[in-house]
Amino acid sequence: MRVFRGRAASIATDRDMSQQLLSVAATGDHAVRVWIPHRQVAFGRRDAGRDGYDRAREAARERGFPPIERDVGGRAVAYDGETTLAFARAEPTADFRTETATRYERATVDVERALRSLDVELVRGEPTDSFCPGTHSLSVADGATVGRQRKLVGIAQRVRQDAALVAGVVAVANRGDLADVLDGVYGALEVSFDPSTVGTVEDARGPSDPEIVRSALEDALVGESQKTVTDVG
Repeated sequence: MRVFRGRAASIATDRDMSQQLLSVAATGDHAVRVWIPHRQVAFGRRDAGRDGYDRAREAARERGFPPIERDVGGRAVAYDGETTLAFARAEPTADFRTETATRYERATVDVERALRSLDVELVRGEPTDSFCPGTHSLSVADGATVGRQRKLVGIAQRVRQDAALVAGVVAVANRGDLADVLDGVYGALEVSFDPSTVGTVEDARGPSDPEIVRSALEDALVGESQKTVTDVG
């Protein structure tokens, strides 16, 4: 298992690491990376097609979040550059048309195991009007409102003929800034969004230190494999 740590010097070069992980997987090996991306709002392709896309990008800039467009996933995701984690695991594929659901399930189980080891009690799914809505999300109970949930993990997948990349986001802390920028962005896009649905590991009584969460996620995604570590940047 190849493990990549750290982030590259710029948003663009940092994003290029996903291609490197896929290249490793295309040779028959596996690769994992868990890191803190640069501060940004990453828009999905569905966002780029909306009339309010330019306004949404400006809303992100006004709040100090450079806007970028990503290749995978649905709608906008915010990274604060300090506590929001991203994770990715690449693996070879014998048949790119199969095992998509299996890869999602393995990644979900591993993320659940990592966060539960930090005393974060998760539920699968997400509240209505959450950021980057999708079928592969993890949430926690909102302690302030009975029956209410907050989303803190989203998972997506990119598949090629020779390799697949399962990637996601984990919000560790700084819920206020994340909710604020996402509220402005989704409002400009005219997409339903409730800022109270943004959750973090810290709000769920887990650690606020992203390095603690990063280490737990890396261990869970690597599993029992022997790892070779490469520093990024």
